[in-house]
Amino acid sequence: MTLKSKMQLKKGTLIKKAPAPKDPWSIYPELKGLDPRDFQLPAQGLTPEQHQAALDKFSNYLDKHQARYLGYQDNQQLDYAADLQPYLNCHINNIADPFVSGNLTTNTKIMERAVLDYYADLWNANLPHNPRDPDSYWGYVLSMGSTEGNLYGLWNGRDYLAGKALIEDASALEAVHHSPSPMRERFIYQDAPERQASENAYTPVAFFSGDSHYSIIKAMRILSIKTFYELGQEKYPGENPLNPGEKWPYEVPALEDGSLDIEALEKLVEFFAAKGYPILICFNYGTTFKGAYDNVEEAGKRLIPILKKYNLYERQVHGQVRNGFWFHVDGALGASFMPFVEMAYNRGLIERRGSNFDFRLSYVHSLVTSGHKWNGAPWPCGVYMTKVKFQLRPPRVEAYIASPDTTFAGSRNGFSSMLFWDYLAKNSYDAQIERVVRIQKTIKYAIRQLRKLGEELKQDLWVEHTPLSLSIRFKRVNERMTFKYSLSGSNLWKDGKVRRYSNIFIMDHVTPEVIDDFIKDLRRDSYPFPSQS
Repeated sequence: MTLKSKMQLKKGTLIKKAPAPKDPWSIYPELKGLDPRDFQLPAQGLTPEQHQAALDKFSNYLDKHQARYLGYQDNQQLDYAADLQPYLNCHINNIADPFVSGNLTTNTKIMERAVLDYYADLWNANLPHNPRDPDSYWGYVLSMGSTEGNLYGLWNGRDYLAGKALIEDASALEAVHHSPSPMRERFIYQDAPERQASENAYTPVAFFSGDSHYSIIKAMRILSIKTFYELGQEKYPGENPLNPGEKWPYEVPALEDGSLDIEALEKLVEFFAAKGYPILICFNYGTTFKGAYDNVEEAGKRLIPILKKYNLYERQVHGQVRNGFWFHVDGALGASFMPFVEMAYNRGLIERRGSNFDFRLSYVHSLVTSGHKWNGAPWPCGVYMTKVKFQLRPPRVEAYIASPDTTFAGSRNGFSSMLFWDYLAKNSYDAQIERVVRIQKTIKYAIRQLRKLGEELKQDLWVEHTPLSLSIRFKRVNERMTFKYSLSGSNLWKDGKVRRYSNIFIMDHVTPEVIDDFIKDLRRDSYPFPSQS
């Protein structure tokens, strides 16, 4: 910018903006089946006829795609409209802590608490929530999906390990009482005051597998949490314990089925534990593409001796005993689905169950699941859960909302709690066990049909399935089929080469008839599986 232009700005000269394109929609992505001109919003609004016509076209579009929705972990078989439609003209806000009603009376916290008790029982946590019982559960219903829960869990884990003040820390309260400022309590977020033998004592290092959801990597960036790769490359180049002298891996290796390689994790954790770093691990319970389940129980059994060896199993912080590690479980799909798999297995209805992942394991600190996946919901939502003794001290804002701001979002969508409550009220344990058995049969049917198609086409379609996963992966299909069936995709290493896969998730709305339609479409297509050379 020239000196003259700077002087003009100082004098208040208006900057003329570039003219808007005549048809802005023309530069946006095209969406097959819809005309963007039907949805543009002129200054005068749409006429009643235009408004209704646009809604009708969009409804028709959604109906078509919902009927053949195969590629993502979202249950499209929903049943909420009749029950919840009357509430759509009310602002429902579950602002702040779910266990404090607050002054904003149009909330669904009475339903939220019932939902949280349900999941606490399902996940073997201590209930009811009791702020005076450090081992009881605490949690809340998320406004976003499990991404919000992962952000919150990793944030909580980062600051717990960094020595930030917890709800029960006496030293934090003492600092407030001796402060001359009435605002001091709003900013309680102190670091651990005592010196430690290790300079790394309050620098958490994060571990997650190569099959983790992308939100985990995003959370590390947002929260500025150092991963073992970053610290390894920065401070310990050439000391990679998995391949000495080689560059550190970006993530903990995963096995072919998508689950985390525990032996590799052991070596990586011991390297950093020996140097005094507190350990932050994000486990997966139902990975995004392969639907794999990390063996959280086995990992804990193998890692606890290492943590004890380096005085990280328990340590003194603020005069209280804390863990020097944090285990978070991303159970976006699996934490809702697998408890009913276990129940079905215990009744002899299916042949296997998954490993333990919940609060029956004393070393699990936090757990998250999504509401729009196994249950099904019209928008992303979820549940986050931890224990009272792990809660960070929130800023105090009671004078405004009469509730501590303990959640990530502050204002929270009260409809999500209502959705959870409505679903759980109408779907008993027995009903969900029946769904598990039915879906397992559909998975086996889909695998048979895909392999049969491969035999007909005389080519290997790479049909693969991780045990107990709801996902089936196979050779990537063409763009037309990908769009028509909303298929997801991923590039995976296999035998030293990159393979491009599509996958389908067998959710409640996916019936054998939908699978048959998909197979027929593939059979009719002249070029369903493009070359990968």
